[in-house]
Amino acid sequence: MSASIVAGGETRLQVLISRQQIAAAVERLAVEVRRDYRDVSPLLVGVLRGAFVFLADLVRALEMPLTLDFVRMASYGTGTETSGKPRIVHGLRSPVKGRHLLVVEDIVDTGLTTRFLLDYLGAKGAASVKLCALLSKPARRQVDVPIHYLGFTVPDRFVVGYGLDFAQQYRYLPDVCVLEGAGVP
Repeated sequence: MSASIVAGGETRLQVLISRQQIAAAVERLAVEVRRDYRDVSPLLVGVLRGAFVFLADLVRALEMPLTLDFVRMASYGTGTETSGKPRIVHGLRSPVKGRHLLVVEDIVDTGLTTRFLLDYLGAKGAASVKLCALLSKPARRQVDVPIHYLGFTVPDRFVVGYGLDFAQQYRYLPDVCVLEGAGVP
């Protein structure tokens, strides 16, 4: 889809993935996750803040026993380039040892933050750690990250909407959009 939206000033938004495409992907991913976790009640780990919309839709579509917790990572600040030094700002409250974890992420970009989190959770004694990501941007990948459940692969463009932001703006958009102008690379 290629609808353009003027966001203000010189900022432009172009719809990359529509809300209908997102809904279909969430349903597809839920079928895959239900199949793989039919005999266990996984702990879904939502990565704040960007994954909260995707996680909410996924949880409703799963229709299965699960527990939920959140982790908040930092590596970007208000910019568009990663610092390359991820850190956990808010850790899990739930015990991890012996649990089957499904990390739910909005986007895997360089892979640095996601790889750090997966390694951290694995070191805490999880029985398994898998990754479900709405978006993957392989053109920017710096480290290998296994994505077990993937919604979409996107080009090397800055995307917002459906929970993803630019300086805390645009999370409310129901579609994933390319953001151009106003200091966006």
